[in-house]
Amino acid sequence: MAERGVGVDHATLNRWVIKFSPLITMEARKLKQKTGVSWRMDETYIKVKGKWTYYYWAIEKFGKTLDFMLSKHQNEAAATAFFTRAIGNKGFPDKVVIDKSGANLAGLQNMNYLLILNGWYWLIEILQVKYLNNIIEQDHRFIKKLTRQMKGFRSFNSASATLEGIEVAHMIRNRQFDLSGQFVFQQFAALAG
Repeated sequence: MAERGVGVDHATLNRWVIKFSPLITMEARKLKQKTGVSWRMDETYIKVKGKWTYYYWAIEKFGKTLDFMLSKHQNEAAATAFFTRAIGNKGFPDKVVIDKSGANLAGLQNMNYLLILNGWYWLIEILQVKYLNNIIEQDHRFIKKLTRQMKGFRSFNSASATLEGIEVAHMIRNRQFDLSGQFVFQQFAALAG
């Protein structure tokens, strides 16, 4: 931007991220390729206003991002809200691998109860196997590396928008959209257009 004579500081870029990142994320969710039915799900901690918040996300067994959500709480209600959102966007998985978190287990059990109440006869298989979740544990390093440099966020909304932007950029780099044959910038332009 400076080469073109446009003066932009970091605050302007931050406002753009907060304003446009959620819109690009909504478009990205529509254009994502079909994903697998075996999920890995986990959460990590992100500091917002000096307090810990919880960043939930799910990937398929091959590493493609399924969904993500920032929450102020790490409890059954937050895990249930995350699974409701992820299943609403991607459909029901056959199985989900989680760590030993009781909140995540309770959230998945709530999804199974909803299936039973709606007359479905198959349930989501829940696996609590530490080593099967290694692929998503490695993704923690990606998010932590980027957010550590930011030294926390000042508001929950800016943290959520920034993390959404980071995830969409990660999905573009991993070519998770039905925009085959296009370069990375062309994929971004298609999402932003």
